[in-house]
Amino acid sequence: MCNLYRMTKGVVEIAHLFDAVPETGANFAEEVYPGYAGLVVAEGRARTMTWGFPLALRGRQGQALKPKPVTNAREDKLLTGFWLPSFKSRRCLIPVTAWAEAEGRRGAMTRTWYRVDAMDTFAVAGLWRPTTEWGDAYSMVMTEACPQMGDVHDRMPVILAPEHWRRWTDGSADEALRLCTTSDLTLHVDRTEERWAGEPKPPPERQPRLF
Repeated sequence: MCNLYRMTKGVVEIAHLFDAVPETGANFAEEVYPGYAGLVVAEGRARTMTWGFPLALRGRQGQALKPKPVTNAREDKLLTGFWLPSFKSRRCLIPVTAWAEAEGRRGAMTRTWYRVDAMDTFAVAGLWRPTTEWGDAYSMVMTEACPQMGDVHDRMPVILAPEHWRRWTDGSADEALRLCTTSDLTLHVDRTEERWAGEPKPPPERQPRLF
């Protein structure tokens, strides 16, 4: 599952690309981690939300713990209770430059980055909802991995072709569900020595983590 991705374009560029209205003062880092702000296109606006739906957790003694950000929604779970309300009425587009997966042995995993060869920026299918914990939050829709990344992970983001962007956001639930397929676009794979573990290092004046 994807728990790290890059978005290297500014909000004005994304708004122009997706024919949306840019949010004034949108603030997000180029590398997006769970629980941090990322850029989405929803309801005709390019705006920031928190990446991950909050999942309430309890400790062994029943005490409330910090919520867990659920960053990925499997396409075969979209019609279940946790995801269904958002899937039916709050679908969004997530602009992405590249996404990363962890590769290697436990304790020494490195980052392997994937991007679409033919697109500088592409759109991943997303869902969003308002939350009391973090304000508006979003999650990526995932499907079966393509052969190019099958040796690293069995799931990948649902990549939407530009001609399908409006159908995802404005079409019926049945139309949207039919778009949740494995992409046949050629991916560029970049295996790095970057350690997977660790907290992000946001640039100055970026938003802090929301929990």
